Amino acid sequence: MTKEDLQFEEPEIIYIPDEEGNEEEFEVIMKFEVDGSDQKYMMVVPLSSDNEEEDEVYAFRYEEDGDDLKLYTIEDEEEWSMVEETFNTLLGEMEEQD
Repeated sequence: MTKEDLQFEEPEIIYIPDEEGNEEEFEVIMKFEVDGSDQKYMMVVPLSSDNEEEDEVYAFRYEEDGDDLKLYTIEDEEEWSMVEETFNTLLGEMEEQD
């Protein structure tokens, strides 16, 4: 996939309810699986952010059940480290291709 392909690709938007039940829009920036695991993860950024330079990236473990998407927060520190390392590796590989 080239950089041009990414520019024309429609962003995947998901809606995640906050603590008060209000749905917030997030753009999925990456989905991946961690080696040696059958778990799937996604990285998302909020769409309603005022300052794109300071966007926070959120990570979730997810399962797909037909059209339903179930998100799970990553509570385990070891799992979080593994996800963060994989994300940074994939991000580095993407930047090298540019």
